Amino acid sequence: MVQTALKALADALSWLAGLAVPLAVALGAGLVALLLVGLLDRERFRAGLGWVGARLPAFGRWALVALAVGVGALALHVTRRAVDARLGAQQNARYANAADPDGGQTVQASPRVSLLDTRTYTRTLVLPADVYARLQLNGGWETLLPYFGGVPGLTVQDIREGFTRRGRNLVYTRDVTLQTESPLGLDTSRVNADLRFVDPAGGRGTYYNATFSADYTFTNPREEPVTARFVFPLPQGSGTLSGFRLTVNGRGYRASDLREGSVWEGQIGAGQTVRVNVTYRHQGSRGWSYRLADRREPLRNLDLSVTADRPAKFERYSLFPTDVSRDGLGRARTLRWQLQDVITAQNVAVVFAQGSVREMLAKVGLTAPLALLLAPLLVLGWAVRRRRVIGPLPLAGAVLGLGVGFTLGGVLTAYLPPVVALPLGAGVGVAFGVTTLGRGYVLPLGVAALVPLVFLAVGHAGLLLTLLAGGTLVLLLVAGGRGRVAG
Repeated sequence: MVQTALKALADALSWLAGLAVPLAVALGAGLVALLLVGLLDRERFRAGLGWVGARLPAFGRWALVALAVGVGALALHVTRRAVDARLGAQQNARYANAADPDGGQTVQASPRVSLLDTRTYTRTLVLPADVYARLQLNGGWETLLPYFGGVPGLTVQDIREGFTRRGRNLVYTRDVTLQTESPLGLDTSRVNADLRFVDPAGGRGTYYNATFSADYTFTNPREEPVTARFVFPLPQGSGTLSGFRLTVNGRGYRASDLREGSVWEGQIGAGQTVRVNVTYRHQGSRGWSYRLADRREPLRNLDLSVTADRPAKFERYSLFPTDVSRDGLGRARTLRWQLQDVITAQNVAVVFAQGSVREMLAKVGLTAPLALLLAPLLVLGWAVRRRRVIGPLPLAGAVLGLGVGFTLGGVLTAYLPPVVALPLGAGVGVAFGVTTLGRGYVLPLGVAALVPLVFLAVGHAGLLLTLLAGGTLVLLLVAGGRGRVAG
């Protein structure tokens, strides 16, 4: 990062050096114009030089404020370039010094239940007597068995076949016993997904830690005991599952106890209700889905809740929640779907309003120089409205302190989450500014420091900027009075 920062600094200085020639040409043209004016009107020329000479020291001191803004903007440009290069290197690196999220957008399908039966199917084939006679000459009828082929499929429980003689004919008989499945709908489904988002240090990408818990019930509708199969599809895009547990009527099963890790089979009595609980934990990012529409089965009673500490959106053409509870800031916290006796071709699909960490930091870095330019304007407006005297040197020091704080925040993103590093750096910058100007200017400096931080609230930056501008305008208007600024 240091090497990248030095290279960005060298590029910026080269760009500034490239401006020296046009600036010198512009100054030379201005001097020539002044000389021409002096030749045409000497009296006004002398008066103008006297006015400029009397005010030149004051102009020079106030030029320090502009210089402080320029130096701070240069430092922030270098920091932004260095942070962006670091994030780009992390995304394209083959190796990493910290763990990446082990899951992406998670899709959990609803389970399915079926009742298992065995049925035997019989097929016969009668061969004429002349065929039988030929077989007897060629070594017996057993030579025909390979030509009838096997019975493929995992549902075959038993197969018996052979030839018998019936009068002058030869009869081939095959008895195949198959296992069949009769789909059985769920009586109730109670599903809860709790998503807690994490912003790791270094800008490695936002992810969530999820806890999934679901209770399902189904009932044997027959008047005799039957074997039931409960298939719980493992989620897609979830990375590594931990703490997976499937509990049937109070008896717990680990993944190693179940067929294919999540398939339970057992005998249930006539009219018996089976209660199944499934729990696991995993990491994911961007979104979470619960698929209902794969089989178009009727939903008797579904109660699904998703709790998240980030604002949520919904995929188009997906099921919208029937109830939303919000916290004090108006963000969606608990989303709930309550469905009874419906057949749907839609799924529950929740996505979360979060942009790329790299894009967010780029927006903050581009806005920070504008905040440095805004800071002296707010401080001067605050001083005028409250009849206070402010000098250019303390104001330049405050601007430099704020620039140092913004730069520190960018550097700290390599060690702390951005939502911690950037406010911490802005707070240090405000502290430097207050030390230079005094406690009476904490409000205008704080407003300037908040401008880049609004981009941390992904999806709400425009609203926050508008509210910040309106609040600042109100504060300046109610400050009252007119003051003066020291020269």
